[in-house]
Amino acid sequence: MSAQPITVRVKTEYLKHQSNPEAKQYVFAYHISVHNQGDAPVQLISRHWIITDSNGLKQEVRGAGVIGKQPTILPDETYEYSSGSVLATAVGTMQGSYQMLDADGQSFEAPIAPFLLSVPHAVH
Repeated sequence: MSAQPITVRVKTEYLKHQSNPEAKQYVFAYHISVHNQGDAPVQLISRHWIITDSNGLKQEVRGAGVIGKQPTILPDETYEYSSGSVLATAVGTMQGSYQMLDADGQSFEAPIAPFLLSVPHAVH
């Protein structure tokens, strides 16, 4: 079976009240929508993130599912969740992929395009 058409959308926000710039802790939330445009259910099995701050420091995060779940996403359905990341700089990026299983038990990757984590007005 060919790769399922999965669309991943991301919205981010800076959590000013949880951040402590003096201690180099910038807290960001990201809100993810995973849409199954295919004609069969798919299951999100695991995640892989590459998080890079503006100093070039990279962190890789791998784990089962998202927020403790391995959701099955039905055709034309969207799964949404929110999570967060802490950076040592006011600007950074995240990118990665989800490992998915199709209805036949075949695994495939759903890429997550790079997105910006930024304190408001830090990037012009």
